[in-house]
Amino acid sequence: MRITVARNGLRKNEIFFTSAYGEGRGIWHGAHATPLEEINVEFELTQLFMRWMDIVPADKGVAGIAMDGDRVVFTGVLEDIDEDGTGYLRLGESVLMFESLGEPMALGIFVSISVKEPGIYPIVV
Repeated sequence: MRITVARNGLRKNEIFFTSAYGEGRGIWHGAHATPLEEINVEFELTQLFMRWMDIVPADKGVAGIAMDGDRVVFTGVLEDIDEDGTGYLRLGESVLMFESLGEPMALGIFVSISVKEPGIYPIVV
């Protein structure tokens, strides 16, 4: 996914960004990110998510990224959840992987995942 660095945060390596899908923040894992720099990135969602609590059906069938207090909400299509709980969220052309527990969810629907601290990694092309 292509993002534009909006500004650096107060915490070490924290950045705020904008993208075609909205805006958010996360912890940068790369060389120093400069405001207004455009970068192709992938997101790392490291926490263990509970289905029906952290992952819920979306209000709207539109992919997006938004801030909700101190959390970032990724909304996209739930493509699959493996037997081991590994899930795949499609956000436009990007796929975000995550680990989950809980009751089954329907695949192919729009869901929102609330994330405390997403990792952001540059993709070198």
